[in-house]
Amino acid sequence: MTTPCPSGATLAEAEAFLEANPDIEAVDILLHDSNGIGRGKIIRRHELASLYKSGRHMPISILGLDICGEDVHETGLIWDQGDGDLRAWPIPGTLKRLHNTTPPRAEVFMSLYELDGSRMTSDPRHALARQVELLASEGLKPAGAFELEFFLLANELDADDKAQPARDVLDGRRSHKTEVYSVDHLHGMLPLFSDVYKAAELAGIRAETLISEYAPGQYELTLHYREDVLQAADDLIRLKRIVRAQARAHGVTACFMAKPVEEYAGSGMHFHVSLQNRDGRNVFAEEEEGNWTETILHALGGMRDTMAESMLVFAPHANSWRRFANQSYAPVSTNWGVNNRSVALRIPAGDIRARRIEHRPSGVDANPYLVATTVLAAIRHGMKNRIDPGPETTGNGYAEGEDDRMPRDWRTAIDAARNSAFLKDALGEDMHRTFVAVKAAEYARVSRTVSKLDFDLYLHTV
Repeated sequence: MTTPCPSGATLAEAEAFLEANPDIEAVDILLHDSNGIGRGKIIRRHELASLYKSGRHMPISILGLDICGEDVHETGLIWDQGDGDLRAWPIPGTLKRLHNTTPPRAEVFMSLYELDGSRMTSDPRHALARQVELLASEGLKPAGAFELEFFLLANELDADDKAQPARDVLDGRRSHKTEVYSVDHLHGMLPLFSDVYKAAELAGIRAETLISEYAPGQYELTLHYREDVLQAADDLIRLKRIVRAQARAHGVTACFMAKPVEEYAGSGMHFHVSLQNRDGRNVFAEEEEGNWTETILHALGGMRDTMAESMLVFAPHANSWRRFANQSYAPVSTNWGVNNRSVALRIPAGDIRARRIEHRPSGVDANPYLVATTVLAAIRHGMKNRIDPGPETTGNGYAEGEDDRMPRDWRTAIDAARNSAFLKDALGEDMHRTFVAVKAAEYARVSRTVSKLDFDLYLHTV
């Protein structure tokens, strides 16, 4: 029996894919939780058609897991619901062939729905879809793209139990230099990145510029700007999976921690965003360069006004908070500026027609669906309330010092998020409860763990 598919996916998509890819033996089906971790199953080729006809039952608890895959009972998604099954459905356009797999495999992204076909409101992608729809009701469509910063590390730690940059996959060299913007340095990893680009092409992702970033072993890949923010978030999630898989295939580790090496800059996930009206015009674009529209100013004002209470979304893990430091290319305030990388909210230089805001607080460890959800809600908040962003920051934004409103640690961010009426409205009540409960459980796990650092500091001294 065929059940109407609430996601809009069609059997014809699956049949066309199977016909075009007769060698595919299995498909990864992936549902992304509050941490952005893909959880699901691997199905065989003959099961794909039924997935598109009837969906796939999955336990509701799959969206109530912590970073380790353990149940978080406080989400209300475990025994409060009897850990019953809901139905996951494929997302249209996300069925893609994987590169460099043996045997040949594909993957498809899923979203979770109630058994009656309504959205399961603790699914992060549904939270983003809701904000996109609210903007659409206001005659606006968000466009955007994420930047992906990451480290390529050796599979083994160094003699001091620290992460070390991977050796070049081309010839085994290792550099402990920063090598920022060194093109020659990139050449040693080109075999790996060639596979990344091939995999991205198969996935329909336009991965673009490759950069050697501001730390040994750190790189950045930029993504093509999308007129569909849901697609932009899908791209980022998928590209992380691609980089991780191809790094593993080449014998190194792709690291998406926000701060794996204390002496150097961490890895961000900057989000570029703009709005189009019904005529396709960018409403952030000014008539004369530098004569800012009220729309972009109010959007900046909304982002600034809600940033402190939203920081848990942008910095969701214990390690995330090690990224924020003076002159680290990670913001320590809510300031905004033009063509200035020392601020939290940057208006990049460039063609007026492509005017956008670069949101810089998020680490690469954040969930892009929730980041985009929160940013879009902040933009709507700023425009609705006509919030003035205050004066532009020029020169060194770090010289302004830290913003007293901003949380300084993970626990404070959890408390701020828990008590935030804005964030509850932005994410939706269920997604907000799930996300905060998961973060509180992870905080408790970290705080009760006796680490190597404890012994280094206290074993022979107290």
